[in-house]
Amino acid sequence: MSKAKFEKAVAIIAALPKDGPIKPTQNDQLYFYKYFKQAKLGDNTTDRPGMFDFMGKAKWDAWTEVKGTSTEDAYSKYVEKLLEILRKVDDEESKKLIAEIEAA
Repeated sequence: MSKAKFEKAVAIIAALPKDGPIKPTQNDQLYFYKYFKQAKLGDNTTDRPGMFDFMGKAKWDAWTEVKGTSTEDAYSKYVEKLLEILRKVDDEESKKLIAEIEAA
C-alpha cells in the first residue's frame, strides 16, 4: 500500500461530516487511530494515561496492541478498513471516495 493512498484515506476521514452517511463506529475510530499512530510514529513508547483518562487509556491500549507492525502494513490496514466501510455504504459519494483512494 502506498503512502499516497494512506494520506488520501487520512484526508477523507478528516473531512467526513459528522452527520453524513459514512459514520465510522467508535471501534472503527480506534482502529484508524492505532494504525495512524503506528504509521506516523512507530511503536508506542509513551506512558499509559492515568486512571480517570478513559479515552486516553483506550487509545494508548489500541496503539500498543499493534506494536511491531511495519509502516507499510499500518498504511495497508488503515486504507483497507476505510475501503471496507465505504463499500458497505455503497452510495455515489462513497464510490467517488473509493475511486479517489485507488487513483492515489
